[in-house]
Amino acid sequence: MTSNVEFKAWRVEEKDGNYKGTEQTLNTADLPAGEVLVKVSHSSLNYKDALSASGNKAVSRSFPHTPGIDAAGEVVESATGSPAVGSQVIVTGYDLGMNTAGGFGEYIRVPAAWCVTMPSGWDSQTAMIYGTAGLTAGLCVQKILTMGAKPEQGKVAVTGASGAVGSVAVELLAKLGFDVVAISGKTDHADSLKALGAIEVVGRDALTEDKKPVLKPAFANAVDTVGGSPLAELLKQIKPGGSVSCCGLVAGPQLQTTVLPFILRGINLLGVDSVEIPLTEKEVVWKKFVGDWKCPKAEASAKTIGRADLDSALKAFLKGESAGKVVLDHAV
Repeated sequence: MTSNVEFKAWRVEEKDGNYKGTEQTLNTADLPAGEVLVKVSHSSLNYKDALSASGNKAVSRSFPHTPGIDAAGEVVESATGSPAVGSQVIVTGYDLGMNTAGGFGEYIRVPAAWCVTMPSGWDSQTAMIYGTAGLTAGLCVQKILTMGAKPEQGKVAVTGASGAVGSVAVELLAKLGFDVVAISGKTDHADSLKALGAIEVVGRDALTEDKKPVLKPAFANAVDTVGGSPLAELLKQIKPGGSVSCCGLVAGPQLQTTVLPFILRGINLLGVDSVEIPLTEKEVVWKKFVGDWKCPKAEASAKTIGRADLDSALKAFLKGESAGKVVLDHAV
């Protein structure tokens, strides 16, 4: 039995309104109730993890807390028998890393219904290179494809293109034959975005606020990862019948727009949730990334860190300085 095993975790504590994460030794007996105990080998870093680590109560209500909304590893206990002990699993979304101890610890205990069996051909590190960010990118692309997006319709925009979600979306759309315009505030990443397949890289000033309710159509479709004012401006530039999938809020949760792009051009705004969707929908996207949607450039460019590097890496997220995928390896 592994019910009383000591393990390392990067845990955030609150003191006098300040939040600080440190490596601590915990015990599996202290983990929350759940049907499956997973020995985590890898996790990945997300904006939501940075919010949790900074004490954002909209993400994590109580502290001390172990963030990490993604985890991959081996099942070491299973009350239900499925997933089986010894199997490799991916756990993303739901409450993991929010109010349930997450993947920044070497063990997690979760409901069986949160676990996806590792697709054949993947290991934990590869799965976490994609993680929630890759899953979200895949869901965004899948949504506009479902609405009929085709390369011949014209350019497709990706906002926040340098980020973890945006970079995968850029490579995937380019792989599917789209002419991708990468929109990013990080001008020094233009070469890396073109290496991912973008035909053009423009700064965030391409989405500077304009009082006009509609603008000259520039993009057939788009993936938006930032929300806020940039999304409002993007909607004004979508061609008639085009679609925008929306998945982020780093630029703010408010969307101040008019109905005119919708009723004059018949465009579609598609919300994307990667947290509470059924496991079957996650499995579909994971299997595509193993197969035809494989993004080798994103895989090759991912950065691997250890727990000692978490604090600086998460702060980089909050400062808007993070780019691409960052994977936590508990063995580092």
